[in-house]
Amino acid sequence: MALMITDECINCDVCEPECPNEAIYLGEEIYEINPSKCTECVGHFDEPQCVQVCPVACIPVNPAHVESRETLWQKFQRLQPKVQGPA
Repeated sequence: MALMITDECINCDVCEPECPNEAIYLGEEIYEINPSKCTECVGHFDEPQCVQVCPVACIPVNPAHVESRETLWQKFQRLQPKVQGPA
Protein backbone atom coordinates (compact mmCIF):
# COMPACT_ATOMS: atom_id res chain seq x y z
CA MET A 1 0.00 0.00 0.00
CA ALA A 2 1.49 3.24 -1.00
CA LEU A 3 0.56 6.22 1.09
CA MET A 4 -1.01 9.47 -0.07
CA ILE A 5 -1.16 13.02 1.23
CA THR A 6 -4.63 14.53 1.50
CA ASP A 7 -5.66 18.12 0.96
CA GLU A 8 -5.47 18.69 4.72
CA CYS A 9 -1.70 19.08 4.14
CA ILE A 10 -0.41 22.40 5.49
CA ASN A 11 2.89 22.28 3.53
CA CYS A 12 4.93 22.27 6.71
CA ASP A 13 7.88 20.59 4.93
CA VAL A 14 8.55 17.96 7.62
CA CYS A 15 7.60 14.83 5.64
CA GLU A 16 9.75 15.23 2.52
CA PRO A 17 13.20 14.95 4.15
CA GLU A 18 12.05 11.95 6.23
CA CYS A 19 11.29 9.78 3.18
CA PRO A 20 14.14 7.31 2.60
CA ASN A 21 12.94 6.58 -0.94
CA GLU A 22 12.54 10.22 -2.03
CA ALA A 23 8.91 9.46 -2.87
CA ILE A 24 7.57 12.73 -1.43
CA TYR A 25 7.71 15.90 -3.51
CA LEU A 26 6.04 19.30 -3.58
CA GLY A 27 3.13 19.22 -6.03
CA GLU A 28 1.27 22.19 -7.44
CA GLU A 29 -0.56 22.90 -4.17
CA ILE A 30 0.51 20.36 -1.54
CA TYR A 31 3.09 17.65 -1.04
CA GLU A 32 2.45 14.45 -2.96
CA ILE A 33 3.73 10.87 -2.84
CA ASN A 34 4.94 8.95 -5.88
CA PRO A 35 3.34 5.50 -5.37
CA SER A 36 6.01 3.78 -7.46
CA LYS A 37 8.64 4.87 -4.90
CA CYS A 38 6.62 4.57 -1.67
CA THR A 39 7.31 1.40 0.32
CA GLU A 40 5.71 2.72 3.53
CA CYS A 41 9.32 2.62 4.78
CA VAL A 42 9.41 -1.20 4.54
CA GLY A 43 13.10 -2.12 4.44
CA HIS A 44 14.09 1.09 6.21
CA PHE A 45 11.91 1.54 9.32
CA ASP A 46 9.15 -0.25 11.24
CA GLU A 47 6.69 2.61 10.66
CA PRO A 48 6.24 5.12 7.81
CA GLN A 49 8.35 8.09 8.84
CA CYS A 50 6.18 10.67 7.08
CA VAL A 51 3.17 9.51 9.10
CA GLN A 52 5.20 9.72 12.30
CA VAL A 53 6.21 13.36 11.76
CA CYS A 54 3.04 14.74 10.15
CA PRO A 55 1.46 17.28 12.55
CA VAL A 56 -1.99 17.14 10.92
CA ALA A 57 -2.32 13.38 10.27
CA CYS A 58 -3.00 13.78 6.56
CA ILE A 59 -1.10 10.73 5.24
CA PRO A 60 -3.39 7.70 4.95
CA VAL A 61 -3.03 4.57 2.85
CA ASN A 62 -3.81 5.26 -0.81
CA PRO A 63 -6.78 3.02 -1.68
CA ALA A 64 -5.76 3.10 -5.36
CA HIS A 65 -2.39 1.50 -4.53
CA VAL A 66 -3.03 -1.36 -2.12
CA GLU A 67 0.06 -3.58 -1.78
CA SER A 68 1.01 -6.40 0.57
CA ARG A 69 4.04 -6.16 2.84
CA GLU A 70 5.79 -8.66 0.54
CA THR A 71 5.10 -6.45 -2.49
CA LEU A 72 6.42 -3.42 -0.59
CA TRP A 73 9.56 -5.41 0.30
CA GLN A 74 10.08 -6.33 -3.36
CA LYS A 75 9.65 -2.68 -4.36
CA PHE A 76 12.20 -1.69 -1.67
CA GLN A 77 14.70 -4.17 -3.14
CA ARG A 78 14.14 -2.85 -6.69
CA LEU A 79 14.70 0.73 -5.53
CA GLN A 80 18.03 -0.01 -3.87
CA PRO A 81 21.12 0.98 -5.84
CA LYS A 82 23.03 -1.94 -7.24
CA VAL A 83 26.30 -2.28 -5.37
CA GLN A 84 29.28 -3.17 -7.54
CA GLY A 85 31.77 -5.66 -6.17
CA PRO A 86 35.55 -5.13 -6.25
CA ALA A 87 36.92 -4.75 -9.77
